[in-house]
Amino acid sequence: MKAEIIAVGSELLTPDRVDTNSLFLTEELNKLGIEVVRKSVVGDNRDDLSATFHEALEHVELVIASGGLGPTEDDLTRETVADLLGRKLQLNKEILQYIEGRFRQLGREMPAVNVRQAMVPEGAEVLENPRGSAPGLWIEDSGHKIALLPGPPRELKPMFYEQVLPRLQRFASSVRMFHRELRVAGMGESALEQRIKPIYTRYADVNTTILAAPGEIQIHLRIWTDDGAHAQKTLDEIVQSFQLALTDRIFSLDGSPLEEVVARILTMNGATISAAESCTGGLLAQRLTSIAGSSSYFLGGVVCYSNELKTAWADVPTEIIKTKGAVSSEVAIALADGIRRRVGSTLGVGITGIAGPGGGSEEKPVGTVHVAVSHAGGVKERGARFPGDREAVRWYAAQLALDMVRIHFLYNGGEPPSRGSNRS
Repeated sequence: MKAEIIAVGSELLTPDRVDTNSLFLTEELNKLGIEVVRKSVVGDNRDDLSATFHEALEHVELVIASGGLGPTEDDLTRETVADLLGRKLQLNKEILQYIEGRFRQLGREMPAVNVRQAMVPEGAEVLENPRGSAPGLWIEDSGHKIALLPGPPRELKPMFYEQVLPRLQRFASSVRMFHRELRVAGMGESALEQRIKPIYTRYADVNTTILAAPGEIQIHLRIWTDDGAHAQKTLDEIVQSFQLALTDRIFSLDGSPLEEVVARILTMNGATISAAESCTGGLLAQRLTSIAGSSSYFLGGVVCYSNELKTAWADVPTEIIKTKGAVSSEVAIALADGIRRRVGSTLGVGITGIAGPGGGSEEKPVGTVHVAVSHAGGVKERGARFPGDREAVRWYAAQLALDMVRIHFLYNGGEPPSRGSNRS
C-alpha cells in the first residue's frame, strides 16, 4: 500500500512552524509496510486543499492529513473532504455533547463556533479525542482510506496509536522496509560517491540515498520486500563492501551521531576527557554531555575566548600566543595539554579558530580552525579551513574534535594510514 501525508495549516508555510507530524507518521507507516510516496504542506485555502486531496486520491490508496479540524473559519479540512467525496455533513450529537462537557469542565460556555467540530461527513467513523476538542475522522471511499487527524502532536500521536493503527493493521501486507544508516566523517560527498557508487549500483532493488551534513555524510539503504532474510543478507553485503571501500571513515553503522559513538568508546575504554574551547564556545562539551551517563567520562572543561583566560585556565604560555597567535596549532596543543593536566583526564581536547563572520585575515581567513587531542603519550593536532557561516564552522570544529578522539582509540593512539585528499 502507498500513502500520502498532507499537513494542513497556513502557519506551516511560514518560517515559524515546522511540520513534525509527517516524520512521526512516516516512521509508523513504514513499520506497517506502507510506503509514503509524497508529503504535502497546504495552507488554509479551500481550492488548494481540494486540489491537494484530489491529486492524492488519484495516486495512492491511503491519505493521512493533520490539521484543519478546529472550530474557526480557516479550519476547512472536514468540509473540503466531504465536498470532494460528495458527502453531506451531519451533526453528531455525541461529539457535540462531548465538546460542551469539556467547556463545562473548564467553567466556560461553549462558543457557537465549536458546533462545526461536531459536523461529520456521511459514513465517516469518528476518532475520539480525549486530549482535545477536535475529533478525528476515518473515511473509506471507493477503495481509498482517509484519516483526518488533529494538528497538535500531543493529540495526533495517541489518536494514531489507539484508533488509526488498529484500522491500518487490517490492510497491512507482508512487505516491509528494511533500512540501514551509515555515517561517515573525514571526506566529502563527491569523494565518497566515487568510492561507493560501483558497489551500490549493483543492487537494483536497494534504494541508496547519500545526504551531506556539516562534518559528515549519511548513507541510507532501503529495501522494500516481504523476504526479510534476503533483505538482511543484501544489506549486510553492501555494508561490508562499504567498510572495505571507506575503511575508518565510517563512524556509525546504526545512524548514531558522533558524540554518541565517542561516548561509547570512552566508556568501553574506561577513559575520561576534558576540553578547552575557544571558537566553539562549549559546543564540544555540550555534545559530549548530551548523552546520559556522561559524568563517567567527561570531567570538565573551559570556554576561554580571551587570551588571558587561555593562560589562566589552560596554562597556555603567553609567549606562544604572542609569537604564534591565538589561532595556531601551537595554541591548540597547549590548550589540550593544559586542560588535560589541570583536570587529570585521560584525554584533553583544545580547539581554537576563527568562526566569523569577521576576524579573519589573508594568512588566517574565516573558517580556520586548529584542534588538538592530548594524551599521556603525546598529542595529535589538525588544522583545517571550514566553509559556511559561524554556526557551520563551529559545528565542523566540534565534529573534527570528536572524530580525532574516535581515531585515537581506533589506532590505540597511533597514526592512522595516510588519508590523502578526500574533502572534495
